Amino acid sequence: MTPLPRFAAVVLAGGRAARLGGQPKPQLDVGGRTMLATVVDAARDADPIVVVGPPQPVPEGVVLVREVPPGGGPVPALAAGLAAVGDAEVVAVLAADLPFLTRDLVTALRRRLVDDGVLVVDDTGRDQLLLGVWRTAALRAAVRDPRPHTPLGTVLSGLSVSRHRPAALPGRPAPWTDCDTPADLARARAAPGRE
Repeated sequence: MTPLPRFAAVVLAGGRAARLGGQPKPQLDVGGRTMLATVVDAARDADPIVVVGPPQPVPEGVVLVREVPPGGGPVPALAAGLAAVGDAEVVAVLAADLPFLTRDLVTALRRRLVDDGVLVVDDTGRDQLLLGVWRTAALRAAVRDPRPHTPLGTVLSGLSVSRHRPAALPGRPAPWTDCDTPADLARARAAPGRE
């Protein structure tokens, strides 16, 4: 099997978490560790791993940067993260609230990268824009004018994107499961089958 090229990872860990009472989502515990720690672990082969968001604890060796303006949304956050990945030709873009993300899924996405990007499509057919692997140059071009609060889908719409529909393992939460509400968080904490 052909070795995969080196990659970087950008983890978006900002947002107001208004639906969670303003608690910093990436630092919430699911299964004995923070959601951010789970996502960073799934991308542990990346170099560098860049977390974009407000000051917060990050695993050792992880770079923490802030988007401009702070709280400006995913497009400025992605631009800030891409500025910190150096010359990596490939970058995984991940949300920080994916408590069931696995290294296997990140690797599967890397193997499927043939166009500008490849992202996960969930079981409802919805694109998961913050669960994908991209050509760094294509993403940098897409966010070269990082206007605050621009929808991420808008800036990615001009790119050539493949979609991956991973199967959820029986009895286990889907790896694209995120935690946006107290109910989401409660379900994630109660879910069986954590590794």
